[in-house]
Amino acid sequence: PREEVAYVTCTYRETCIDQPDFLATIDLNPRSPYYCQVIHRLPMPNLKDELHSSGWSAGCTCFDNITTKRNKLILPCLISSRIYVVDVGSQCRAPKLCKMIEPVDVFWKCNKGYLSVVHSLPSGDILIANMGDPAGNGKGGFIVLDGETFELKGNWENECEAPPTGYDFWYQPRHNVLISSAGLVPKRAGRGFNPDDFKKGVFGRRLNVWNLSCRTLTQCFDLGEDSLPLSVKFLHNPDAAEGYVSCALSGIVYRFYKCEANNWAVEEVIRIPAKDVRGWIMPKMPAFTVDLIISTDDKYLYLSNWLHGDIRQYELSKTCKPRLVGQVFVGGSILRGGPVTVCRDEELKCQPEPLVIKCKRVYGGPSKLQLSLDGKRLYVTNSFYSTWDKQFYPTLVKEGSVMLQIDVDTEKGGLTVNKNFLVDFGREPNGPCLAHDIHFHSGDSTS
Repeated sequence: PREEVAYVTCTYRETCIDQPDFLATIDLNPRSPYYCQVIHRLPMPNLKDELHSSGWSAGCTCFDNITTKRNKLILPCLISSRIYVVDVGSQCRAPKLCKMIEPVDVFWKCNKGYLSVVHSLPSGDILIANMGDPAGNGKGGFIVLDGETFELKGNWENECEAPPTGYDFWYQPRHNVLISSAGLVPKRAGRGFNPDDFKKGVFGRRLNVWNLSCRTLTQCFDLGEDSLPLSVKFLHNPDAAEGYVSCALSGIVYRFYKCEANNWAVEEVIRIPAKDVRGWIMPKMPAFTVDLIISTDDKYLYLSNWLHGDIRQYELSKTCKPRLVGQVFVGGSILRGGPVTVCRDEELKCQPEPLVIKCKRVYGGPSKLQLSLDGKRLYVTNSFYSTWDKQFYPTLVKEGSVMLQIDVDTEKGGLTVNKNFLVDFGREPNGPCLAHDIHFHSGDSTS
């Protein structure tokens, strides 16, 4: 089915507006009088949570399985470490908060904090990745919620198995494997991006391979100093034993794949070069790929390049050699007329023009992506993390996020900004806010 409702996490942290974060419900039906408008807001009962990622309480990839329903959305908080459970099944256009797990429970029971990505497990339980311990030191691993009662069950991995940092993960049950990425050290990253943090262990560098049933760490790949692997995705084919991880600071995408005797290997398949610049925090501006998603037919891979400002589409007929077939700029730090001058660019002949949609200038860069089930509509928001938003894109924080729609050519490849679609989070009743994660009630490419 075509998506008609989207749920978007929105935060007021770092905006100087003393309001709680909320879950926005967006009307995506082109025939509706409320098309591309926020039709409902579910405010959280606390301040400065930083709603970030979200995920469903049940695995819903099999459309012929009527026993699993998308009726609960799990909202872990990046800063407060609180967990909200939202009922979207009773009224999909007006969600309700049905459960809250306080940070103290997460701290005491799991010795974890700074919660990030959430997915449901094959067992029916819910797995949430974390970035640190309660004090903000780096600490990877996962916590588990009961899939029916949503009670906090404890840690997923053994204490001795916890990696130094964590952020995202994905799994393939038929190969009994879970793969997780590294992320950042929360208390250092929470001060903003600092070039002096390079080579100090602030930015993660590991890709971790886990035995899914035994919950043990079986392999670790060092992807290079300060590579910062963030987004991890397997191919959707349940038999596929391969996927990709994007490294934000190195601009490299690695393919990971299964080889002999249940061992895994990695290889570099995409490299986005840094740009030589003036007027920026460093002389070289990395790509900073925040999100990576794959179409449900495994035909295309998409990357959001938060600092440079472009979204890229790669064709995957040869999974070991992704081919760039589409690219569109929707903001970024290198726009013509801005404070940054590009001195040397291996890819572009000139700096891109600013994007204006429905008379609104788009600030910030593409961050979180979501793709329709048919692969024809790619949605994007432009907030990455409130502290870094404020540092790199202060106008974004002042004027609020947007959600855009990119039209996709699914035959030959190609991306085009839809100039008729704009969700303007700068016009919220309580003031401009920052929007991040996107999920569709009817199903999407990341659930």
